[in-house]
Amino acid sequence: MTDTSAKHGSARTAPAGPGYNWRVVDIVVAALIAVAGGVIFWAWSQGANLISAPVNAFYPPLTGLYAGGWMIPAVLGMLIIRKPGAALFCEAVAATGELIMGSQYGTTVLISGVLQGLGAELVFAAFLYRKFNLPVSMLAGAGAGLFGGLNDSFLPWGWNIAYESMDKLAYIAFTTISGAVIAGGLSWLATRGLARTGVLSSFASRKAATEPVFS
Repeated sequence: MTDTSAKHGSARTAPAGPGYNWRVVDIVVAALIAVAGGVIFWAWSQGANLISAPVNAFYPPLTGLYAGGWMIPAVLGMLIIRKPGAALFCEAVAATGELIMGSQYGTTVLISGVLQGLGAELVFAAFLYRKFNLPVSMLAGAGAGLFGGLNDSFLPWGWNIAYESMDKLAYIAFTTISGAVIAGGLSWLATRGLARTGVLSSFASRKAATEPVFS
């Protein structure tokens, strides 16, 4: 005779994996993050206009250190939503918002958004969407920065396609660093701050303020 009670008991006590299905609230909040990100993108682009001339006069690849602001929605969205696709979704929609508001980069901003979101998404996926500590957040930001730097340097529409090889490598290194610090580090701090207010009570990130920094 089959021991069905044992089966039922083991099913009840089996550890549950992370919830990967998107809920309506996940979609709504991700969209809000993306819309806010579009505004940040637009404002960040205006700031880029102010610093580009003096930085270009000194050493053009240093402009990569400013790039991290364009990658915040990817990391912040994932840290809050914690569902597969959140980084890519938030970054791509934010880029769409910037385009609608009038991006100086034209439709190429959409490609940049997708690639940067993908760079962050792949890092979180590598950790099976189970780790959201500071090192992983910074790695995700670095991934977004790396993909962004590669896009700017090697794809036909890249704005620094004419750079010498060493300058391209320097630029990519700077965008990677910027993504890690600005998009990764600041998004991690922002998530902890939001968790303290209680506004993330509906999400897996609700305990972000008390999660370990490095484990």
